[in-house]
Amino acid sequence: MVDSLRAAVVGTGLIGGSILLRLRERGVDVAGWDPDAATRAEGRARGIDFPDALADAVRDRDVVFLCGPLSSLPETLRTVGGLTGTDCVLTDVGSTKGGIAAYAAGHGLTGRFVPGHPMAGTERAGLTAASPALFDGAAWVLCPTAAGLDRFRTLAALLVDVFGARIVPLDPDAHDAAAALASHLPHLLAGALAATVAEADLRDAALGLAAGSFRDGTRVVGTPAARTVDMLLNNRDQVLAQLDRVRGLLDRYAAALRGGDAAALADLQQRARGLRLALLDRELPAAAPRTFPRALPPGAEPDGAEPDGAEPDGAEPDDAAADGAAADGAARGAAADGELAYLLSLGAAGGYLTGCAVTDATVTYAAHLPRGC
Repeated sequence: MVDSLRAAVVGTGLIGGSILLRLRERGVDVAGWDPDAATRAEGRARGIDFPDALADAVRDRDVVFLCGPLSSLPETLRTVGGLTGTDCVLTDVGSTKGGIAAYAAGHGLTGRFVPGHPMAGTERAGLTAASPALFDGAAWVLCPTAAGLDRFRTLAALLVDVFGARIVPLDPDAHDAAAALASHLPHLLAGALAATVAEADLRDAALGLAAGSFRDGTRVVGTPAARTVDMLLNNRDQVLAQLDRVRGLLDRYAAALRGGDAAALADLQQRARGLRLALLDRELPAAAPRTFPRALPPGAEPDGAEPDGAEPDGAEPDDAAADGAAADGAARGAAADGELAYLLSLGAAGGYLTGCAVTDATVTYAAHLPRGC
C-alpha cells in the first residue's frame, strides 16, 4: 500500500510538517504545500517536493492531509476537494470535528472526507519544530460515516502502518466533548495558573520556587496564543460547559477550606488522585478481531459487477434479478450500519484500533478495549 501511495500535506507547521516527514521517511511519494513562501523554500531545501501552486501539490494524489489553522480548514477542504479526483481521500488534523464534519456534509464531501485529529503535539510551531516521530504510539481520532466507510478503512490502515497510531473512531460531537475535557480545558487551566502568578506581587519569588508541578501545570501555555484561541473558539460550547463544572469544583474546594473541613478536602483530592492513577495504570488488552462484510459506498460495485438492477447489454429486465439487487443493497446497508456502530461504540468506550485488513469481500479490525468492556 505504502509503496504505491501518493500523498500530499497542505499546511506544514508542526503537525503537518511531522506528517510530511514521517510519510517521506517511510518511502511514500509525498508533496508538501504551505501558503508561506519561506516554508516552501525550506521544504525544498530539505529535498522535499514543495510546488508553489496548491493545485500542483495535490494533483493525482491518493490522500491529502489538511493541516492548516483550524479556522482555515473549511475553505481549504472546499478548495482541495475541487482540485482532486473523487477517489482521493481527504482528511484533516483539526482539534474540533463537529464544524468541519457539518461543512463537509453541506458540500457533498462526506463520502471522501474523513475528519481526523492526531492527539500529539508540542508547544513549539513551524516546520523547523516538526519531527517524524511525533505520532509514535499516539491516539489518532477518525470520524467514520456510513457513506465514507471505505475511505475510513483506507486511512486507518495507512495511519497504523506508517505512523504506528492508535486509531480512535468517534462521532464528531463525542470527539468535541471528550477533547474539551482532555485537551482544551487544560489549556485554559494552565493559562489561568500562569496568569495568576504573572499578576501576583510575589511573581518573581514564586518563579524562584517553581519546580515540576508548576512547570508541568503550565507547559501548554507555551503554545502560540493564536493556535490556542482558534481551538477554544471553535469548541466554545463544550469548553464553556466543562468550565462551569470546574468552577463548581473550585467552589467546593473553597468552601471546604473556609470551613476547615479536612474530610471534604481529602475526599476531593482522593477522587482526583484516583483518576490520575487510572490514567497511569490504564490497560487495554487486545479484543477478539471483528470481521464485517465489506459494504461498498452507495453506487460502487466490485470489479466486473453490474450496478444494482442493471442488466448486461442485450438482456431483458428480470424481476427476480431486480428483487435480488434490492435485497443485496439492503444487506449492504445493514452491514455498513453494523460496522459503523461497532466503530463508534469502540471509541466511545475508550478503545482503539491497531489494524484494519480489507479484502474484496470483508474488512477485519484488530482492536484493544479497556478491561470490563
